[in-house]
Parts: sequence; structure tokens; C-alpha cells
Amino acid sequence: MIASLRGTCIDVAGSSVVIEVGGVGYAVTVTPAHALTMRHGAEVFVRTAMIVREDEHLLFGFETTDALRVFDLLRSVSGVGPKSALGVLAHMDPGQIATAVAHEDDAAFRKVSGIGPKTAKLITVALAGKLAAFEQPAAVTPGSATGAHPASDDVVIALVGLGWREDAARSAVDAVVTEDPAAATFGTQALLRAALGALRPAGAGR
Repeated sequence: MIASLRGTCIDVAGSSVVIEVGGVGYAVTVTPAHALTMRHGAEVFVRTAMIVREDEHLLFGFETTDALRVFDLLRSVSGVGPKSALGVLAHMDPGQIATAVAHEDDAAFRKVSGIGPKTAKLITVALAGKLAAFEQPAAVTPGSATGAHPASDDVVIALVGLGWREDAARSAVDAVVTEDPAAATFGTQALLRAALGALRPAGAGR
């Protein structure tokens, strides 16, 4: 069982990355937002879930232990395979998934490709009471400073790693936190996606 990988990123394409460890390249499937944080030639670390089938061995990678644990819980639901589980994590972070389940918000899961109404409803029923540890406490209020968001510094570092100037990256994160009422519930990946959306139209910082 491969539980984690630390090595050099030698290829990134969409949601697929190749991590070289000891001369061996491991193909790992991650969320698109996670892939954006990786650069060719940089050292990376991912927690992994290894799915063994008769005709293939698959590796799925995650930034956090929470994401990996939620991935495994999602896969325990009938009708949810590893690709669908990763699809859910591409749309929502563990805290948002926990909140959706707690509020029986199956509509949040219907937005994910490959998950129909019945499966979405089943997720909220099957995981009820199992995600309390991932629920996010209320934290940032709209209008607060960038540094008040627990993920802001990590997102700025990721954006700088992608080639943006630090001042432009921090301004984008600050804009998201102050202008988006939902920013208080964002995890690292959600905040990164929003900040990238704020940067790209203007082409800032390149």
C-alpha cells in the first residue's frame, strides 16, 4: 500500500501529475486546483489512496489528511467511485462537504459530474454524523484583512510559486476575502481557485 509520496514533479497535465521517487515515476490523479500548486522540477508531497483493480492500480493524491479521509468516506457510499469522490473534492473542501451533509444539501453534490440525484441524496444520508470532525467553525467575516483567513498565506505562497508577484497575489486573495460573502467558508483549494479567477482576467502580476 502506497500511503504517501515525496519526490520531484516531472509532469503536470490537467489533473494528472507524475512524481519521481527514487528513479520511479508514479502517476497520480489529483484535483485541478491541487495540480495548479505543483511546478515541474519542484519537490512535492502528497498523501495517497491506492485503488487496486484487476486490470489497473490507481493512485489518487491529496494535500491534506482531511481530504484523504473524506475521499475514503465518500467512496464508502454505494455508487460513488474514486473518480466521483475526487470530483466532489474538486468542487468542495472537506469543511464544505461536511456542511452540505449536515444541512442535507444534496444539490451541492448534484453539481458534480457523474453524480445523479439518487446518489447525491444517498451521500447526505449515508454520511450523516460521520463528518462532524471536518465542519469549519465560523471565522472570517467579509471585510476582514487577508491575514485573518487561515488559508491566505498558503494561497499566496502557491500563487507566487505559479509565477505571480507576491503583492499581486496578496491583493487578489485580499479582494476575494473582502468581496465574497462565502469566503469565510473557503478552504485552501477553494480560496486558490477564487484568487486565480481574480488574477487571470486582469493578467496581473505576470
